[in-house]
Amino acid sequence: MVVARPEVNASPARDGRRPQRPRPSRGRELALRLGLTAVPAAFFTVFFALPVAAIVARGTRADGQWHTGHLAGVLGDHDVQQVLWFTGWQAAASTALTLAVGLPGAYVFARFDFPGRNLLRAVVTVPFVLPTVVAGSAFLALLGRGGLLDDLWGVRLDTTVWAILLAHVFFNLAVVIRTVGGLWAQLDPQQEEAARMLGAGRLRAWRTVTLPALAPAVAAAGLMVFLFTFTSFGVVQILGGPRYSTLEVEIYRQTAQLLDLRTAAVLTLLQFAAVAALLAVHARTVRRRESSLTLVDAARTARRPEGPAQWALLWAVLTVVLLLVLLPLGVLVERSLTGPDGYGLDHYRALMSPAGSGATFLVAPVEAVGNSLAYAAVATGVALLVGGLAATALARAPVGRGPGSRMLRGFDALLMLPLGTSAVTVGFGFLITLDEPPLDLRDSWLLVPLAQALVGVPFVVRTVLPVLRAVDDRLRQAAAVLGASPLRAWREVDLPMVRRAVLVAAGFAFAVSLGEFGATVFIARPEAPTLPVAVARLLGRAGELNYGQAMALSTVLMLVCAASLLLLERLRTDRSGEF
Repeated sequence: MVVARPEVNASPARDGRRPQRPRPSRGRELALRLGLTAVPAAFFTVFFALPVAAIVARGTRADGQWHTGHLAGVLGDHDVQQVLWFTGWQAAASTALTLAVGLPGAYVFARFDFPGRNLLRAVVTVPFVLPTVVAGSAFLALLGRGGLLDDLWGVRLDTTVWAILLAHVFFNLAVVIRTVGGLWAQLDPQQEEAARMLGAGRLRAWRTVTLPALAPAVAAAGLMVFLFTFTSFGVVQILGGPRYSTLEVEIYRQTAQLLDLRTAAVLTLLQFAAVAALLAVHARTVRRRESSLTLVDAARTARRPEGPAQWALLWAVLTVVLLLVLLPLGVLVERSLTGPDGYGLDHYRALMSPAGSGATFLVAPVEAVGNSLAYAAVATGVALLVGGLAATALARAPVGRGPGSRMLRGFDALLMLPLGTSAVTVGFGFLITLDEPPLDLRDSWLLVPLAQALVGVPFVVRTVLPVLRAVDDRLRQAAAVLGASPLRAWREVDLPMVRRAVLVAAGFAFAVSLGEFGATVFIARPEAPTLPVAVARLLGRAGELNYGQAMALSTVLMLVCAASLLLLERLRTDRSGEF
């Protein structure tokens, strides 16, 4: 039997029923996807590609000619090869260790309901926004000379790779817990229970049912952790000492200390090529593992632990969080309260006026709180807009090998490049490219949130995309058959399912914007510093008062972050009554 397809311009049937809306053609689908990428592509071209290209050109081009002879010399240098080797293997080790610690934590926060869960989930994210120099100093106080381990057992871990790896887990634990846990909480547990009813053991059911569903989120979290540790700067600089150096540390040394832009440009290209290769492999493999999933309300999947094994897992995760997260943060608070006459609030009072910080600032350091919140709010809005459009386009990309599909998969990889590119390069690039009309932004406050949004967009995409791809396309088709426009279908089908992921992404974008330092330090105006910039300025000046104020301001940053994330937790769970 042959059924005639309804015409696009057909009039409504006489019985009052709306005729079926035909599915868009492949050409229209491709045009829609490419149209959604227009804003993200323009954003990354202007605020990422052009600044980075300008810095590279400054180092490799002179008198109108390209000079590539220096490239072979730098790549053949034994010290550079050692730096590249250490950068790669410590990033891989840090990623593996973070996943090993973070995946049980993601399960606990996704499936277990226990007192203080939302508070603890917000606290776990706090290290992610702290300036690396501050967190490095906190770990130095724990692991270095005169630190906690040295006082108790006479053990020092500073200038060892273990200090670097533990600090990286401290930073990136939230990436795994929130990215993987956000999807895990929405997976229907009845699918795994059905496998167990058919005879599969608990481990086998998890391995064959849950793990494949989580694979895209695990891959996304692992990719983000690897990129952050691959470009690690402050942690390696403070805890590694002169023995260890990453590409990011070497780029900074060549740029700021030796003023050798040619070598810095070659190292930037090397870092860029390594990250691009990794992203190409990720884009090629992860798409094959994604499929439609059954998603449910996260409030229905959380329950109190049952049995000794689950309680043991809960307490093990809480112990790890205590040792790796709360203990270093406690060091910050303790040092902020320690003065020459014992504990007190002297360092906090000194933040109220520029004179109290030795004229380090044009304004009172405490004003950096308002600046950071305003910048982070704007950056989060930009990141959600750009990342949301990009994720929507990528979610609609088919698995085929057509030119449009390959273009979108390549665009997926490009979105992650800011996480693997030197922030020093981006900051300098902003100054030399955005200095002429129509994009003369050197004196505009928008420059800071735009730079911060560059780092926030990848988090939005990697958090929202797995959930969007998990939405069954048949639901969209059914909405179209019932007469819904593409916009209404997205609003009625996609948005309710990704609401939780969007709020998780907003929390990430806001957090990384609050803590962004590498690019912001070059473009923030003296009269409007952010919290990380203010902390770095205080740490850069000698004196116990400046150091104490840096710790106090870091504590303020920690509290602001925790309060912001708790607010997002409340917004995220208002409908379910989970909070």
